[in-house]
Amino acid sequence: MADLLSIGLSGLSASKTQLSITGHNITNVNTPGYSRQDASQATRSPQFSGAGYIGSGTSLVDVRRSYSEFLTSQLRSSTSLNSDVEAYKSQIDQLDSLLAGTTTGITPSLQKFFSALQTAAEDPANIPARQLVLAEAEGLARRFNTVYDRLSEQNSFTNKQMSAVTDQVNRLAGSIGSLNEAIAIAAANGKQPNDLLDARDEAVRQLSGYIGVTVVPQDDSSFNVFIGSGQPLVVGSTVAKLEVVPGQGDPNRHEVQFISGGSRQGITSQITGGELGGLIRYREEVLDSTMNSLGRLSLAVSDQVNTQLGQGLDLKGNVGVDLFKDINSADLVDKRSFPTGIDVSITDASKLTASDYQVEFVSAGTFRIRPSGGAWLAGTHPVDSPIAELGFSISVPADPSVTSYTVMPTRRAASGIAIDLDQADQLAFAAPMRAESELQNGGTGVIGQPDLIAGPSPIDKTVLGAANLSFDVTLSPDGKSYSLSDPLPANWSYVDAAGNAVTPAPSFVSGSTNTVNLAYTSGGETYRFQLSLGGRPQTGDGFSLSFNSSGVSDNRNALKLVDLQSKQTVGVTVDATGKTISGASFTDGYGELVERVGTLTAQARMDSEATGSILKQATDNRDSLSAVNLDEEAANLIKFEQYYNASAQIIQVARSLFDTLISSFR
Repeated sequence: MADLLSIGLSGLSASKTQLSITGHNITNVNTPGYSRQDASQATRSPQFSGAGYIGSGTSLVDVRRSYSEFLTSQLRSSTSLNSDVEAYKSQIDQLDSLLAGTTTGITPSLQKFFSALQTAAEDPANIPARQLVLAEAEGLARRFNTVYDRLSEQNSFTNKQMSAVTDQVNRLAGSIGSLNEAIAIAAANGKQPNDLLDARDEAVRQLSGYIGVTVVPQDDSSFNVFIGSGQPLVVGSTVAKLEVVPGQGDPNRHEVQFISGGSRQGITSQITGGELGGLIRYREEVLDSTMNSLGRLSLAVSDQVNTQLGQGLDLKGNVGVDLFKDINSADLVDKRSFPTGIDVSITDASKLTASDYQVEFVSAGTFRIRPSGGAWLAGTHPVDSPIAELGFSISVPADPSVTSYTVMPTRRAASGIAIDLDQADQLAFAAPMRAESELQNGGTGVIGQPDLIAGPSPIDKTVLGAANLSFDVTLSPDGKSYSLSDPLPANWSYVDAAGNAVTPAPSFVSGSTNTVNLAYTSGGETYRFQLSLGGRPQTGDGFSLSFNSSGVSDNRNALKLVDLQSKQTVGVTVDATGKTISGASFTDGYGELVERVGTLTAQARMDSEATGSILKQATDNRDSLSAVNLDEEAANLIKFEQYYNASAQIIQVARSLFDTLISSFR
C-alpha cells in the first residue's frame, strides 16, 4: 500500500508540474521571444520482489524549451537585414519624392528660367521681359536653397537617429550582459534557465534590428556578441558601448565610436546591418553624393551664366555684371574645407566632380590630394594654382601646423547660390563686337556678325573699344577664291579653330559660306572671334569690325545664354587636345541625379519586399517550432487534468486498502 501511495503521489506531482508548465505556456502566448516548454518524464527505479521488478512511479527529468539554434540564428540575421533595408528605404523614398517632384525639384525652375531668357532674347530692349528673367533667376536660386535645406535636414535627422539607435544598442547590450551573468549562475546546477535564455535570445534579436551582430555561445551558457569587424560588444557580463560624435573630417556628418575601457575606435565604415547600418549606408551611398551633385549643378549654373554675361554688354553699353552671387566670394571659399584655414577657389565649374577630397600638405607650398575613398593623384600640386582635372585651387594654410584637410568643393554650394543683380537693364544681352560691309562694295559679299568664342570674363571695354579692324578683299586671278588683308593691323591675327596662328593668310572659296577665325591680343588677354563670309565679293571690297557701343536691339549674347540650357557644362572631361569627351547639360546633369536616386529607390523597394518575405519565412519557421499553440495547450490541459485525477484516484485506492487492513485488526 505504501508503494501504491508513493506511485500515486509521483503521478500527482508529475501531472501537477505538467499542468503548471502548460499554464505557463498559455499565459506567455503573447510574450515576445518565448519558446514553448514541455517536461520529459522517466520511470523511477523499479524494486525487486520475488516475482520480479515492480515499478515505483514516475519522475520529471527535465523541463525543456522547443528551440533551434539554427532557426533562431536565421531569424536574427533576417531581422538585421530587413531593418537595414527598411531604414535605407524610408530615407531614400523621401529623397526621391523631393528631387523628382514637379513642384519640389530643380528641373521646373530651370525650365522657367531659360524660358524667360528665350522670351527676353526675342525682344532684348523689353524691360518687363528682362525683369521676368530676374524673377525666375531668383526662383531658381531659392529652389536650390530649399532642396539643400531639405537634404541638410535629412542629414541632421540621420545624425539624431544614429544617436537614438546607439542608445538602444547600449541598453540592449547591458541587458544581455546582465542576462549572461544570471544564466551562468543559474546553469551552474546543470539545468538550463529556460525563461532567462528566451529573454536573452529576444534581446539579441532586438539588438540585431539595430545593428548587425555575430553571436558566439560559450561553455558557461553565456553569449559573446561582436559587431563591426569583430569588436566585442558583450563578453560574458562585460559590456562595451557605442557613442555617436561629430565626424573628424566633417562635424556635420556624425560618426560611431566603439568605447571599451579607456580606448576609443571609430567603426562607422565597419558597421553593417540593422537600422544603424541602413542609415550609414544611405548617407554614404546616396545623401552625400546627392548634396555634392546638387552643389556642383548650382556652381555650374552660376559660373556659366555669370561668365557669359561678362562677355556681353547691357542696355547702357556697359560690360555685363554677375547675375548670381560670385562662386568665389570670400564667405564661400573658406567653407569648403574642414578644418577651416584654407580657401578652396573654383577655377572651372565644368570640371568639378561630385566627390570630396583628402588633402595633405607636403610643405607650405605643395600638397597631395585624393578623392574620398580613392588613391592619391600622381605627384604634388602647388598652392594657388588650378588643379586642371578637378576644377579648383587651394590656398596656403593659415595655420602651418595643420597639414591634413577634408576639402568639399561642392557640398554646401546649393545653399550659397543667390541673386546679386537687381537692375533689369544691366542684363548683358548684346555682343561686344559688330561687323559691317562697306557701302561702296561692288560684289555680293556678305559678312556675318562676329561671335566671341573665347576670351576673358568680364571683357575689358577699353581694350575692345580700340579693337577696330578693317580688311579688304583680293580676288584670285581665276575669280574662284579670294583672300583678305595680310598682314592685319597690330594685335590682330588669323587663327584656326583651335586658336593657333595661321600664316600666310587663309584663302576662301567665292560663292560659298566661309568661316573666318580672328584673334585680338592686348593687355595680356586674347579675344577670339569667329564670323562668316559669304557671297561673291570683288577685289577692293571692304569689311570692318568695331566695338558694339550701342547694342540696344542686339540679342546675340542673350541667345548664347539660352544655348547654355543644352550645352555640356556639368562634369566635363577633355582629352589631351582639349576636345570634350563627355559632359552633361544643366537639365541632363540634374536628370542623371534624379535617375540615379530613382533607380536606387526602386531597388530599395524590391529589397524591402524580398527581405520582408525572408523575415516572415524565418519568423514562421521559428514559430512553427517554438511558438505556443493554444489548441495544443488546451488539449494538454484536459490530458494532464485527467492524469491528475487518475493519480488522485490511485491515492484514494491506496487509502481504502489501508483502511480495510486496519479494520481487520480491530
